[in-house]
Amino acid sequence: MEEKQPSLIHKISKIISDFFNPLTSLFIFFIYMSVQEYTFKESFAHFLPILLIVILPVVIWLVWNVKTGRYTNMDVSNRVQRKTLYIFIAVCVIGYMVFNYIKNGYIDFIMLFILILLFSLQISNFFIKSSMHTAFNVFVAALFFALNWKMGILWLGVAALVGITRIILKRHTVKEVFMGAGIAFLVSFIYLYCNIQFQH
Repeated sequence: MEEKQPSLIHKISKIISDFFNPLTSLFIFFIYMSVQEYTFKESFAHFLPILLIVILPVVIWLVWNVKTGRYTNMDVSNRVQRKTLYIFIAVCVIGYMVFNYIKNGYIDFIMLFILILLFSLQISNFFIKSSMHTAFNVFVAALFFALNWKMGILWLGVAALVGITRIILKRHTVKEVFMGAGIAFLVSFIYLYCNIQFQH
């Protein structure tokens, strides 16, 4: 019997979902922020530690775990497999925050809220497998919104699109996508509120 080919909607959903994964979305934001806020030399100095301490180790961890069969896929949409991923990302983020505090003498506000979002998703994971893709894209929309409200609204559209693709690909149920979005909206609201307070 011939295997059923995935539909065009399924293929497009996979491209969107794979591209706008949490790491890529955060990567795009950090590049955008670096270009907006710093000179090339400053942005390189700011972004390089994030790349080396957080992004690259997480990518290597994902690839290694998929290759060794510990994770089913790079999405890590399995609830049990997800626990070790959350812990590893949290360790990398804390590592970066410690490095940044020692080097620059301040707590990285964005990384702190990424950590809060991670812990919230980890707690939620015990009850419901919240969509990490949706949650992080909603939070990235808030990060963009703090710099440029038009980019924030644009990225909120991206987050909605990603949420829909997660349902189409059957990686998450509607409930799980809404749970991820709900958690991220709450964390994003607190982030934006604190961001406004600190600016005054």
